Amino acid sequence: MSSNTFGTLFRYTSWGESHGPAIGCVIDGVPPRLALDEAYIQQFLDHRKPGQNRYMSQRQEKDQVKILSGVFEGKTTGTPISLMIENTDARTKDYSDIKDKYRPGHADFTYEQKYGIRDYRGGGRSSARETACRVAAGAVARLILGPVEIEGKVIQIGPHKEDCQHLWEDFLDQTRKNGSSAGAIAEVIAKGVPVGLGAPVVDKLDADIAKAMMGINAVKGIEIGSGFAAAALPGEVNADQIRIKDGLPHFLSNHAGGILGGISTGQDIVVRLAFKPTSSILHPLQTIDRDGHETEIVTKGRHDPCVGIRGVPVAEAMLAIVLADHWLRHKAQCHR
Repeated sequence: MSSNTFGTLFRYTSWGESHGPAIGCVIDGVPPRLALDEAYIQQFLDHRKPGQNRYMSQRQEKDQVKILSGVFEGKTTGTPISLMIENTDARTKDYSDIKDKYRPGHADFTYEQKYGIRDYRGGGRSSARETACRVAAGAVARLILGPVEIEGKVIQIGPHKEDCQHLWEDFLDQTRKNGSSAGAIAEVIAKGVPVGLGAPVVDKLDADIAKAMMGINAVKGIEIGSGFAAAALPGEVNADQIRIKDGLPHFLSNHAGGILGGISTGQDIVVRLAFKPTSSILHPLQTIDRDGHETEIVTKGRHDPCVGIRGVPVAEAMLAIVLADHWLRHKAQCHR
């Protein structure tokens, strides 16, 4: 299988399966002499790990990270950093009833059609369990970004937007009771990004961000800045006009989401992602089996009723990875 690596100068490769002995990643391109230990990475993994409340998968994984290489006496050495997270609470038997059936909405059908083999235990390599590796890599990426702050949050669950947040708990409780699931929209903002990251043609900063976000499990849409809403704006409103304030360029708006011509403007980078409803639900769904027979399937086990909640730290991590990569590429070319 190809395409397990992301990035150019800051580059990570993830490995492992949902129900294998462990998952992990190898990170290359990290500058030397950065302070790094397992406790620093762990704080970010703790935001993503399952079982924290009733709206998350009840799989009890501690997601305890181990640094296997690339760090000596608490500092990065400039060599590849290898990280490992053991799987300690996999329940393969939860999937024995569906090993010959394709779960609608999952990668089961396409995976087996492409490779001729698939690990049915939780989706194997296509499982969202792999995103723990991205969060770990994103933690290391943040070290490179220094003062840049990256924060994300859920702004919509199902049809209920942030201004109706008081409805979210009851809505999710009812969704779980019905054996169904809900989608969500998350927003991630990076503050303090310097001017100049990115490039104007192929490797546009926003293009790389879009690729990173669309690579997250269950993400079906992304927008930067005003995104799709910009299509309804007149040009004079959508244009982020510029004045001088305290001797420095000052934008009067940020419809572009902090990126113009593929290059960062110095404003906040604003990204929103749409997560589809979790495909593993208790409703009987029509499908086919490996022999081409029509059948029905009910997916049991421990699944998130709204995967977008745990998707926020993953989106934060992927934004950090893209920015760190472009930060290093900018320094290499422009020396500033």
